[in-house]
Order: sequence, then structure tokens, then C-alpha cells
Amino acid sequence: MGQAAKRPAMSEASTRPKARAPRGFVDRRASALAAERRILEAVSRVYESYGFEALETGAFEYADALGKFLPDADRPNEGVFALRDDDEEWMALRYDLTAPLARFVAQNWESLPKPFRRFAWGKVWRNEKPGPGRWREFVQCDADTVGSARPEADAEIIAMAVEGFAAAGLPPESYVLKINNRKLLNGLLTAAGVVVEGQKLAVLRAVDKLDRLGLEGVKLLLGAGRRDESGAFTRGAELQGEAIDAVLAFVSAGQGDRAATLDRLANVIGGSAEGDEGLAELSRIAAGLAAFGVGDDQALFDPSVVRGLEYYTGAVFEAELLAEVTDEAGEPARFGSIGGGGRYDDLVARFTGERTPATGFSFGVSRLAAALAASGRAEAAEARGPVVVIAFDQARMADYFAIAAELRAAGLPAEVYLGGSGMRAQMKYADRRLSPAAVILGEDEIAAGQVTVKDLDLGRQLAAGVSDNKAWREDRPGQVTAARAELVATVRTIVERAR
Repeated sequence: MGQAAKRPAMSEASTRPKARAPRGFVDRRASALAAERRILEAVSRVYESYGFEALETGAFEYADALGKFLPDADRPNEGVFALRDDDEEWMALRYDLTAPLARFVAQNWESLPKPFRRFAWGKVWRNEKPGPGRWREFVQCDADTVGSARPEADAEIIAMAVEGFAAAGLPPESYVLKINNRKLLNGLLTAAGVVVEGQKLAVLRAVDKLDRLGLEGVKLLLGAGRRDESGAFTRGAELQGEAIDAVLAFVSAGQGDRAATLDRLANVIGGSAEGDEGLAELSRIAAGLAAFGVGDDQALFDPSVVRGLEYYTGAVFEAELLAEVTDEAGEPARFGSIGGGGRYDDLVARFTGERTPATGFSFGVSRLAAALAASGRAEAAEARGPVVVIAFDQARMADYFAIAAELRAAGLPAEVYLGGSGMRAQMKYADRRLSPAAVILGEDEIAAGQVTVKDLDLGRQLAAGVSDNKAWREDRPGQVTAARAELVATVRTIVERAR
């Protein structure tokens, strides 16, 4: 009987996991986090200045509270990341910050001031295909008013959005904020005899493709359908000629200032009750925006804007970044939407059974930061590191820690180098941290009651003009020696110059 062949042993390397981040999830270091934080803080200050209250809700919600994204009740994982808790109930990471708000309002309505004005920020998660600037985990910052049916509440939300973009550093010419009202098109379709909900949704989906397909492409989708370049056929809304013409005239009405757009829309809508209601609401929004000082160039009426087909009930808003960037393949690409919102009067009713008026706007903070960086509009300042205290001697570690503590007590971030490398490597470490200064305390300094501080920014500038190593060692560019008592003042001067 022959001897069985031995299976080759698996190497240790072959069993190691591959270091990789899941698709749509990104790692961000200090500079990227600082860019997001600047946007978040700027927008939050705007919300607070309008009297909105901060609110934080948990990352997980029960899956039924996120209802519209859960087509499969047995395993609700489409659009969201879900898991079954130990009580057998499905929970899901929040898809946005609005559904948690609706749940919170329904749960606490009796004790809340009404209207309830809140803003919130935090990460949200979407189980969708990633794309340029479109991640599965990202940060949003929202403001919402719950309990007011006044169109002026919509105008205030829009005014805050405009002010928020300005505070975040976005030039007004680099984006456009478009406004529409779902009641306008609903009224137009009702007047044209389109009453089947599925057909209405097909019309809205066709209109939503106007930017990509143009009027001719939308016209095909409003009718029998459209065949694309690949030969794939998309069934249309099957409207008839007059109805198609009316919809195309409607979506083309958004040109010029807000007053002119309202006039054209009034001629197109045709006197339907719902359409007239939408026009009246837009008219009051226009008056509110004028009162808030929001010009026609900052926020315009655009009947082609379609958001949340089964979500919004009235006014809708969408902010689009106009700057063109390149994708990973070097091809031109546009980030598109960087924020949006609208009126959603039916969301709280999912919990209470009673319609509760609500309106809000959401900044895509991560998306906006990425778009600003890709278009070259992000702030150029990099995240600076702390002052680094060089560690020469293990016996002097207490002295080094005392220096770092003294600097931190004075409001100057500082750390003691805790690696095992020598002086040159420690200075290289400080450079890589983008530290403004390094503090050197050797035996000579201790004996003389002094401290040496190296201005790293100035040192790099001056070193460029030093011709050889001997001159560099003699001149010590950017290095100053001061009395030990002058440590904080010396370092503060350098740090403030680096800002």
C-alpha cells in the first residue's frame, strides 16, 4: 500500500487577511477631517443663529422606522445595512437624519415646542453602489422645521442653505440652488387626465432625466419610450401628444428671475386646484426669500427639479455643484447634488396617523468637502502637527514631559517624541507631522538655563539658500536659543507665524 501524498502546509503569509477597506468606505486623515469639521462648524453656526436646536439620535433605528427602503420584510437589506437584534427585531444603520427625526418627533410630540426646529449632524450609511464622491458612509448636516405649514418656513430653510454654503466657503457662482413644488406637476397631470399613480411616477422619472437626456430624450420617455445607444429600451409614461407638450412647456418654464418663472408657470398650469395651490406656495416662498435677502442668482425656480418621488409633498430644493472635475479615469465628471431637501408632510404620519407639516434641508458634508477638494476650492491649509519635544536622554524624560505640559497649559499642542530613534530621525518625524517647531533641551541648555527652539517652517525656507552642509551646521537656520523662562513666548511666536 503506497504512502499517501502529504498536503503542503499553508504558509503563514497565505492565511493573513488582505489589508483593504470595503468599497464605498474611506479612511480620512487629519487634513480631510479638518476640512469636514470646518464645513460642519460653519453650517452649524448658521443653524444656531436662526434659533435651531441641536439634536443627536442613535446610529441604528428599528428597520420599520425606515420603511420606504425596506422592500423585503424578512431581510430588510436593500438600501440600508441591517441586522437582527437579540430580540429578533431588525435594526438598520440610519440612511439619513430625517427618518430618525420623524421617529423622535412622533415619540416626543407632546413635550416638544411647536414648531420644533432642530439641526443635526452625523454619519449616515447607504447600501448602494459607490461612485465619484458617492460613498456608503458619509456625513450630513440637516436643519428641519416640524409643525409649520407656512411656505415661509420653506423660505427660511432655503435662506439658511444659501448662508450655510457661503459660510462653508463655497463661492455663489460655483453652485446653483433650484426650487420646485411637486403640486405644480401633479396639478398639470390631473388637468391632463393622468390620474393613475404609476403613470404619474413615470412622468416624474422622465422629467428627472432632463439634464442628462435633454428635451428630446424626455419627450420620448413621456411617450412610448426610449431606446438608448446600447439598444436597451425604457418604457415611457405613454402620455398623448397634448399632455406631452404641456409637460415639456412646464419643465422649460424655469428661465429668468423668480417672478418671470412664476408668470410662465401660471400660463402653463391651466387653473387646476392643486397647481394653483403650488403656485401660491411658490409665490409666498419668493416673497420670503426676498425678505431674507436671497437674490434670484442665489436661488431660482426650476420646474424640472424632481427629488424623492415618493417622499416630498410640496416644495423641493436641490443644490448642485457646477464645477467640473475629473474622475479616476481622467474623464470629465460632475459631482452634481451637494445638498437638498423639501417639504415632507407625510413622514411623521407613518407613526402617528396624523399629517404633520415638515420641511428641511440637508448638506452632504463629506460630498461637499470632496467636491471642493477635487475642484481646487478647498482651503489650502494642511493640518498642522504639535510642537515636538526632542528626547535626547532617557534620564531626562521627566524634564521633557514638563516642557510639553507647560506648552499645553499655555494652549500650545505639544508632544514628547516617544520613539527609539536619534536626533535626525526625530527632526524628520516633526517634519512629517507638519509641526511648526521642535524644542531641544540638551545638557548644554540645562546647564545654561536655556532652551533651543527650531522654527521648522523658517528652517526649511532658509536651508534652501545654504550651499553646503558645513554652512548649514554653522548657521543652524531657523534655530534660536532663549532663556528657559521664555520658552512659551518663543514657541508661541513661532506657532502664530505658522498659522
